[in-house]
Amino acid sequence: MIFSLDNMFGVHETALKLRAQRSEIIAANIANSDTPGYKARDIDFSTALKQAQSGQSSVGLSATREGHISDTASSVQHDGIRYRVPFQAALDGNTVESQVEQAAFAKNAVEYQATLTFIEGRISTLKQAIKGGE
Repeated sequence: MIFSLDNMFGVHETALKLRAQRSEIIAANIANSDTPGYKARDIDFSTALKQAQSGQSSVGLSATREGHISDTASSVQHDGIRYRVPFQAALDGNTVESQVEQAAFAKNAVEYQATLTFIEGRISTLKQAIKGGE
């Protein structure tokens, strides 16, 4: 069995990046809850994760010349961002529902922490293996 550091975290590395991006999007929704006409957005997490794993992307930058900086190192590219369908939109066109956004943010934070805990466990296991089980 060949050990590879690239595969050590599996899907969790990508999932962690997507959950961080989802937190930013939901936080922007909450911050704009009083902005007239603001449309709440969210990531379809499972679709975005599948696209990130398969390397598909319809959004992103491409390097056309030598010396262009690649954008793949700092973020996960996906087009899983969708407008949220509100239960009841405000009269000013704002579709942010504070309770929905806060619940989504809390759920995403718990899932982010669970993913982070899994990655920490993997690192701890690797440390023990390197030290020889001490």
